[in-house]
Amino acid sequence: MRRRQFLFLSAASIGGVLVYTLDRRASRMFAQDKSTQTLKIPLRFFTEEEALIVAAAASRIFPSDDSGPGAKEAGAVIYIDRQLAGPYGRDRYRYTQGPFDETAAREFGYQGKETPSQTYREGLKTLKGFDKLSVEEQDKKLQQIENTHLFALLRQNTIEGMFSDPVHGGNADMIGWQLVGFPGPRMSNYAEVDKHFGEAFRPKPISLEQSIGRKVRPSEDEDRKA
Repeated sequence: MRRRQFLFLSAASIGGVLVYTLDRRASRMFAQDKSTQTLKIPLRFFTEEEALIVAAAASRIFPSDDSGPGAKEAGAVIYIDRQLAGPYGRDRYRYTQGPFDETAAREFGYQGKETPSQTYREGLKTLKGFDKLSVEEQDKKLQQIENTHLFALLRQNTIEGMFSDPVHGGNADMIGWQLVGFPGPRMSNYAEVDKHFGEAFRPKPISLEQSIGRKVRPSEDEDRKA
């Protein structure tokens, strides 16, 4: 078993830093809180170096701007890390028998042999030092790989990390849902019909666990001990 890897983030790096515990619950620590200057985020798949590369790349794919926070604040890298460590990373949900044809038309989907975890592990070697580049250099580097399977996965997984339910590790504080006005998996708005009749109604988002009132075990945890 390899040494446990952690992703370290400085509490001064962004206004609100995400704090992840082993059970994937996210809370927000503000830079003004002097009690914690460095946060330790446990990783399941990535090495610390790989996680920093993916976090930097995701923040260029979905950057924070005047309209709101981006992949960095949402913790997309944690979502991707959890997925690659689970069944998705092993390609459980895709037919993986030959013949393989990586030249197949895009409409047929990915036809190669590598699993998502293998694609990331090998592909990230070509992005060594990416997180230390300037923003302009990072964009140029991503443009160079934008036709690769690695970039296709990275883009897809970044978006998933922004907008999936927080139980999967991303979309911390449901900031992705707040960005697009999605209220979460509400079962009914019946109680609010009369209260907000004739006016715009945008409820505060709630997660799946909040909606059903109990913990949810995501698919990426099925092989892990309770």
